Amino acid sequence: MATHALRPGSRRASKRRISFDEHLPVDHRLSTFYRIGAGLMGLVLLAFGILGLVNKVGFFDTRGDTVGGLNTNGALSVLSICVGLLLFIGMVIGGNFASTLNMAFGVAFILSGFVNLALLDSGYNFLAFHIQNVLFSFVVGVLLMFFGMYGRVGSALPHDNPYWKARHPERIEQEQRLRAKAHALALQRARERELPGQPSSAVRGAR
Repeated sequence: MATHALRPGSRRASKRRISFDEHLPVDHRLSTFYRIGAGLMGLVLLAFGILGLVNKVGFFDTRGDTVGGLNTNGALSVLSICVGLLLFIGMVIGGNFASTLNMAFGVAFILSGFVNLALLDSGYNFLAFHIQNVLFSFVVGVLLMFFGMYGRVGSALPHDNPYWKARHPERIEQEQRLRAKAHALALQRARERELPGQPSSAVRGAR
């Protein structure tokens, strides 16, 4: 009987994880934070890319041109615009999608910084990176990872956090049972306060 009683709970826990992976509550404050992060980073990249295209720099010109203190060429400008538009899509969708997209691009920017750092003085520097571009890539990567991981990773997440709930279904059920017991105990004590033979408070109020 005990084994049979555990099976429904395990199925409910798996269902919670599945539904949690699909979406986050639309009105949750974390979703708003992910949207803001994706929108801000997308706006910066989109502006950088558009300004680079306005200067009409060669697509794979390794010398490039300067935009906002950063070096760029046609390829880097188009790439920045594409990434900026994808981040705007994440801003519109929000939820887990925006969070995961922020983290994915954050890792990609950090890796890009390391790769292009190794290619600075080589003939394979097709994105016309200079050292300031490498530093910018690191900064954007760290910011995107922060905007994606906030409220999702940590050892002290609040118990109303949806990510904490999805990772601790047993604790959620235990807390619900404790609250139900506390509520039942409070009702029982309230009934015991009624003296024997004395009309209940509801009857007295009706009179």
